[in-house]
Amino acid sequence: MRVLGIVGSLRRASHNRRLLGAAAALLPPRVELVEFDGLKAVPPYDQDDEINPALAVHALRDAIAEADAVLFATPEYNASIPGQLKNAIDWASRPISTAALRNKPVAVIGASTSMFGAVWAQAQLRTSLATAGARVIDRELPVAWADEAFTDEGTLAERDLALELGSILAALVDSARERMAA
Repeated sequence: MRVLGIVGSLRRASHNRRLLGAAAALLPPRVELVEFDGLKAVPPYDQDDEINPALAVHALRDAIAEADAVLFATPEYNASIPGQLKNAIDWASRPISTAALRNKPVAVIGASTSMFGAVWAQAQLRTSLATAGARVIDRELPVAWADEAFTDEGTLAERDLALELGSILAALVDSARERMAA
């Protein structure tokens, strides 16, 4: 089984990239996490380009389509979703009849350096994904004070956060297995 990881931050050493790495280490055997690394290249959504989108849009849509599930790790910028991530969701939701996100099991997690752990961005992202037709796991993982939240090995320092992340991943994998069986 393949889980596609999409990090909402473009920064190479982002806290959410570390969170995605911590998630990869908690996945069950025979489930691999592959990170989509082309978010920065996806152009702004323009309905005029929908018929003939850029190669980066094809890469995004193909990566989502080939995955059994998608795990989003989002920071929070000005109490919202990063623009580039919202833009990617818009591209992956169109055209509606063949949208890459349609019925795709997805989960949202997030980390921020504030005390709130990107809860607003996570809620907004879940709403956007559900509206796009994805099968969203209705759970959140607010990782607050992200600059102190990880061990030197890249795992979550707080045991309760690691357990919750494992539980969210189990729900995501279960949802993907249900979809594959149907």
